[in-house]
Amino acid sequence: MAARNRLPPWHEMVRIADGRELLIRPIRPDDAVPLRAGFALMEPGALRPRFDETLDAGDAHATLSEEAAERLTHPDPRREFAIVASEPLPAGEALIGAVARVGVVDATKRGEFAILVGRFLAGMGLGRHLMRRLVRWARGKQLEALYGDVAEDNQPMLALAQSLGFRREEDAPAPGFVRVVLDLK
Repeated sequence: MAARNRLPPWHEMVRIADGRELLIRPIRPDDAVPLRAGFALMEPGALRPRFDETLDAGDAHATLSEEAAERLTHPDPRREFAIVASEPLPAGEALIGAVARVGVVDATKRGEFAILVGRFLAGMGLGRHLMRRLVRWARGKQLEALYGDVAEDNQPMLALAQSLGFRREEDAPAPGFVRVVLDLK
């Protein structure tokens, strides 16, 4: 009986602030279509800094190209980790409300993170939960630091990063952005 309730590694049911239950799990190849559909629910301004290279150019609405969705849903397990927050339905059928990823930066012991939470899930503690999972993975890979570039006006993400021990780097990575770094040593 207990085995039936046991989830595979990196899978977890979480209840968010409004009472809904979501499944946090590694991204899968069959998530490409739901991920593309869910991208429309993200705030366009929030997408640009984190996933600009993955957006379809020339589209008035933020969309994720098929190629980018394929890339995101096929992370290299040796150097990338990506998780989603979805309805507790089978992959490929569940609506995806958030995606978080970390990738090891070439020739370093540092990882770069990105987190996107859909506007209908924002402010319910999901970003904190996803960030903790990314940190856990990065520590398991024995990385020395985890960093991300956050828009200056994204006060919720900057506050979250500070509350988890991230520090701001002095030099801005680009105008309008702040780099936050968590030392993992």
